[in-house]
Amino acid sequence: MKTSRAVMDENRIAPQVGPETEQPSLLDAEPLELGEEGHLVLPLRDVVLFPGMVAPLFIGRPKSAIAIEMAAEHDTSLIAVTQKDVGTDNPGPGDLHEVGTLCQVLQLVRLPDGSLKVLLEGLGRRRIHEVSDGGSEDVPMAARSSPMPEEYRPSSRLNASVRYVSELFENYVRLQRKIPKENLLSILSLENPSLLADQIAAHLYVKVEVKQQILAEPRVHRRLSLLASFLEQENDILEIEKKIKDEVRGQMEKSQREYYLAEQIKALQRELGREAEPSDEVEEYRAKLVAAKLPQEVHQRAERELNRLASMAPLSPEATVVRTYLDWIFDLPWHAQTEETLELPLAEKILEEDHYGLKKPKERILEYLAVRKLNPASRGPILCFVGPPGVGKTSLGRSIARATNRRFARISLGGMRDEAEIRGHRRTYIGSLPGRIIQTLRKVGMKNPVILLDEIDKMSADFRGDPSSALLEVLDPEQNCHFSDNYLEVEFDLSRIFFITTANVLHPVPPALRDRMEVIEISSYTEEEKVQIAKRYLVPRAVKETGLSGKSISFTVDGIQEVIRRYTREAGVRNLEREIQSICRKVARGVAADPKKKTKVTVGSGTTRDLLGIPKFIETEKKRSQPDVGIATGLAWTEVGGDLLSIEVAVLEGKGDLALTGQLGQVMQESARAALSFARSRAQQFGIPKEFHRRYDLHVHLPEGAIPKDGPSAGVTLATALISALAGVPARPDVAMTGEITLRGKVLPVGGIKEKVLAAHRAKVAHVLIPEENRKDLEDIPPSILRDIDIRTIRNMDEVLELALASRTGKR
Repeated sequence: MKTSRAVMDENRIAPQVGPETEQPSLLDAEPLELGEEGHLVLPLRDVVLFPGMVAPLFIGRPKSAIAIEMAAEHDTSLIAVTQKDVGTDNPGPGDLHEVGTLCQVLQLVRLPDGSLKVLLEGLGRRRIHEVSDGGSEDVPMAARSSPMPEEYRPSSRLNASVRYVSELFENYVRLQRKIPKENLLSILSLENPSLLADQIAAHLYVKVEVKQQILAEPRVHRRLSLLASFLEQENDILEIEKKIKDEVRGQMEKSQREYYLAEQIKALQRELGREAEPSDEVEEYRAKLVAAKLPQEVHQRAERELNRLASMAPLSPEATVVRTYLDWIFDLPWHAQTEETLELPLAEKILEEDHYGLKKPKERILEYLAVRKLNPASRGPILCFVGPPGVGKTSLGRSIARATNRRFARISLGGMRDEAEIRGHRRTYIGSLPGRIIQTLRKVGMKNPVILLDEIDKMSADFRGDPSSALLEVLDPEQNCHFSDNYLEVEFDLSRIFFITTANVLHPVPPALRDRMEVIEISSYTEEEKVQIAKRYLVPRAVKETGLSGKSISFTVDGIQEVIRRYTREAGVRNLEREIQSICRKVARGVAADPKKKTKVTVGSGTTRDLLGIPKFIETEKKRSQPDVGIATGLAWTEVGGDLLSIEVAVLEGKGDLALTGQLGQVMQESARAALSFARSRAQQFGIPKEFHRRYDLHVHLPEGAIPKDGPSAGVTLATALISALAGVPARPDVAMTGEITLRGKVLPVGGIKEKVLAAHRAKVAHVLIPEENRKDLEDIPPSILRDIDIRTIRNMDEVLELALASRTGKR
């Protein structure tokens, strides 16, 4: 009985050979000496050959080709055995199953590419006892095997099994539709139960392991039971598949039928000269259009789209696009807005309740409310809060919304690189939507919310456009009243929105965008401010979140200061909040473990170590205790606040080279060279040896080399350290400085004065030197800090050296 499909036993791995190339015979190898029970072995890949089955196979592996040609030449049979693993290219004795099929070669054809096409007929089952590998590519495998007799006795139970399996197989063929009806009739006409079971198994579309299990079973009744089990499972799956296909086909036919009927009705109405009656959906949209009271331009556009929808087939893709567009038009707040709170005392009270400090932002909000009260037609401001992480920029936006009685929404711009995120996608694209601004307005349902554009300095650009350029229209008070989204294609007034943006630094923001915003800098918190924030906000919130009460835990000022100084080092209060929460969690664990215990935990300077472990920071780790030659202390600004910066200079014998290490940027390297040139120009005055630039090498190093450093503000510190090292005069450890230096020794102004002074105060530095032109920045520093630190303003390097070098002052 021939099978209905041709199968491969392996991938073709033989080398490609042209049809005209002379090919060596595979029979040049010496024939194997096989006994009565010995046969050549043909490994099969991904196919099982059953007795009585005739199958065409393609042979590509050399050993398999030799076995086939030897069997055909000597008119001998061979054993076809299925591999255990389909991925094995060169199977050995251990890679084959124990039961195979004895078969004979009916026809052999050599193909032009060097492979063979062979027609095999299965003769009977064989149990393999021993397999010998040929040992080389020219000798095929051979096996010693014994026949497996068919075990069955005619009985009523056997006849019932045959009938049941035949019915299942007939149903399987009906559902599968891949087996020809002629094959079904020829298989069901077989009277031998064993041959019937083998033929049915050969035609099943199941895994090779299942077929091998059926081949290895000598008992016919057991073989029929396995077939019945597999057929029942396959038929159940095929029934479900057929049901799903019928449901999908029915839905498609219903949709097509409705479409054709609708078109026929329209055609008949046109023939009768009547207008088509609008559907309920169109009438519903018309009612929304009347109730919405849209602006004239928007009303005309919506009416035009609605007329298009009325003439479209309800289930057409274009109708879906139009319906989505109309839904967006009707859902936007064209006129709805909240009533603002213009009572200045109430707004000021709310701002003070939510945040401690932040004097400038609060004053600006109250100024805006005063202007709105006097001139209700004024446009919303566009503020930009710039400051290090954790100082309350985002939470301040929520507080502003609460103080002005407006809805609040936040849009994160971090990582945004697509211009369509702001302006929206055009409706020509599948799945297009309006931009984030319009989506936010639909979400809040009012046209005058407070919208916080967070992390505006983290945007980027790529081939899809530049979102910062799209924001130029959004954040321009002269243009945003006529903002046009690519999806809506009609103007929407954004001038009533109170826009607030936040950034950690301003230099990544394009100048044109920066010019449209009113920048308000929020600097680092002082220790006093952090203590007040912790007492008023962080501690009560942490106690509430952990389920504690005032009877279980309390924090002293000394305890909060200890956490600030030894467990946090930041400009904001995020890490401070985490440490306070950690303390509360540990106390909550003790309370939960022993609820009857009524002991109150007081967090003071002596208990923080028990609750938080070893301190993470040493309070004076960057402050030197003794004067050192070639070491000066500078002040640096970082995105998380100010910091102390030690600069070390070593003088080595050499030829005048200058080495700069510590990941210094280009500007800082230029500052170091300018400081060296200044030292050379004043060498005699400072007592520096002559010709030092030819006899010595200088190595300038800034510790914490893994952190990049740049900027001109370390110029005076570099000059002080160089002169200290070359002149052999120690620099004072209690003096920290900042300022840019010129070749003539003048000190120029720098930025970040407040953060730098706060860093010096945290490290308990007694004296701070700043440029004379930065005197105005001292107004931003709290008076309590100014009382603790001696701040001197300097004009030139002579004043710096007079105060910073120990031998010049005579104090050390």
